[in-house]
Amino acid sequence: MLKSHEELIKLQQKAKSALSENKMRILVCAGTGCVANGSLKVFEGLKNLVQEKGLLAEVDLVKEVGHEGIGVNISGCHGFCQMGPLVRFEPSGLLYCKVQESDCQEIVDATIVNNEVIDRLLYTDPNTNEKVTTQDENPFYKRQVRVTLKDCGRIDPDDINDYIAHGGYQALSKILSGMNSEAVIKEVLDSGLRGRGGGGFPTGRKWSFAASSPGPKKYIICNGDEGDPGAFMDRSVMEGNPHSVLEGMMIAGFAIGADEGYIYARAEYPLAIKRMKKAIVDAEALGVLGNNILGTGFSFKINIKEGAGAFVCGEETALIASIEGERGMPRPRPPFPAVKGLWGCPTVINNVETLANLPAIILNGAAWFKGFGTASSAGTKTFALAGQIQNTGLVEVPMGMTLREIVFDIGGGLREGKKYKSVQIGGPSGGCLTEEKLDLPLDYDELMKVGAMIGSGGLVVMGDDTCMVETAKFFMGFVQNESCGKCVPCREGTKQMLAMLTKITEGKGTEADLVLLEELAQDVKDGSLCGLGKTAPNPVLTTLRYFRDEYVAHVRDKKCPAGACQALKEYYIDAEKCKGCTLCTRICPAGAISGEKKQPHTINVELCLKCGACAEKCKFGAIGTR
Repeated sequence: MLKSHEELIKLQQKAKSALSENKMRILVCAGTGCVANGSLKVFEGLKNLVQEKGLLAEVDLVKEVGHEGIGVNISGCHGFCQMGPLVRFEPSGLLYCKVQESDCQEIVDATIVNNEVIDRLLYTDPNTNEKVTTQDENPFYKRQVRVTLKDCGRIDPDDINDYIAHGGYQALSKILSGMNSEAVIKEVLDSGLRGRGGGGFPTGRKWSFAASSPGPKKYIICNGDEGDPGAFMDRSVMEGNPHSVLEGMMIAGFAIGADEGYIYARAEYPLAIKRMKKAIVDAEALGVLGNNILGTGFSFKINIKEGAGAFVCGEETALIASIEGERGMPRPRPPFPAVKGLWGCPTVINNVETLANLPAIILNGAAWFKGFGTASSAGTKTFALAGQIQNTGLVEVPMGMTLREIVFDIGGGLREGKKYKSVQIGGPSGGCLTEEKLDLPLDYDELMKVGAMIGSGGLVVMGDDTCMVETAKFFMGFVQNESCGKCVPCREGTKQMLAMLTKITEGKGTEADLVLLEELAQDVKDGSLCGLGKTAPNPVLTTLRYFRDEYVAHVRDKKCPAGACQALKEYYIDAEKCKGCTLCTRICPAGAISGEKKQPHTINVELCLKCGACAEKCKFGAIGTR
């Protein structure tokens, strides 16, 4: 157990030295996505084969000893989830994609023994068709600036000494050995760090409120209840670098005078919870968490609370209620949690990404952090790229980077030759932005001006075959299902908005419905109790604002311009392609298709159920929609 700052520095030096003895280090991604695709089998396969060759470096960072050879380790998420399982080689930076257990023997024989690159395992740039050898050369990584994710693909998340070898717990040591709480709060204020969970409230200001609130007991809560569809930023940090979250919580605790904290994580994140629990046990055993940390007299205890998957529990007061054992429902504010939070005590709630930024800010200084981003939105932000895009995964970029740079430079543009139509940013609480907004800088204030928000960082890219009315309906269905039901505007308003959107996508809507939908959306936004209800109408309001012509086409012409709404499709048979095989007549459940054998058939649109069974079964591609 470490009892002083000097002992921590000594351990870091020894652990770093033990790692440096590796001739080569192989890092196999063990984030959830890669694990699901078999990366642990790749890890075991490579480790066993390297060991059989007598090349495995038995580095024991606990004892800070090692010998020259090949190190084979798991790591956290590398971010490029679409290309997983990923295997990276250090120090060369060579990156292999979509590696399977069957590739292990070739990797050992070719790359490890003979230093040869296996072309088929390299990433192929879809825009240039060129092979990319190293991670730094990869267009997905080139424009990224990694602060929060810097060590997620570099360290073994289950080894605390690997974290320490890469500078872990040095920021905690710095504040405990030479700073007071006021200095820590000032450093975070000066850095310009804003909450990465969605609202973007200045972190240092929130801390200052809690620090000045009276009370013998104060709490830090890490919000890991990441509920946005398609978002997995916090999960990846908890899985890939759990100790950075613990260190951030202790820095925050020291700043406000708290001695206890809670990590509220979704039960749907079993791997993240498993690694966070191990990190807590290891940190306590080493003396960097618990009582009298590093002999300074500062003590901090961390508990884990598993959430039941309610989206509303991402809201601060609902999260607090859930930890207290009550149903997760928002409470009126004020008082704010910084004054009266968990069990009535002053409480600071920061999300995972916010806390994971703190060690780097303390070690490198506020000016360094402000060197990234914009004047009003400093630092970097992680985004989960998803949808109809070439390169999906997790990216971290400076605040202020444009949507165009993220979608086309990092994301590689849209796949299958699709044309860009929109991006849904900020999840259910965000909005849909058109091509005209591609050069908009991504910062909190600029997005608010156009009716959107960064949110937790989800980015869903949509092509020209996406129906924006259907998209609004999808997100409204999500928030309506997740509404806690406490306040009438959210409970009833989201239900009625969903009903109207459903009516429109089924071709039963009217232009009067559009007027009512917009009025109701604004009322729900103005009247709801918590952030979930207040932001729930954003997808509806932004699609009405930027894609109103699509709504009008649905209600006036009874057509879906994208051809996506099933109820508005009209099936027809191309007489030139139809061979009269009668398969479609036999498969149609409504008897809507008629025609003589070996003669072109026709569809009675009045009888057609629009189920699509005929088009699916037709062997000649004769059945289409219009």
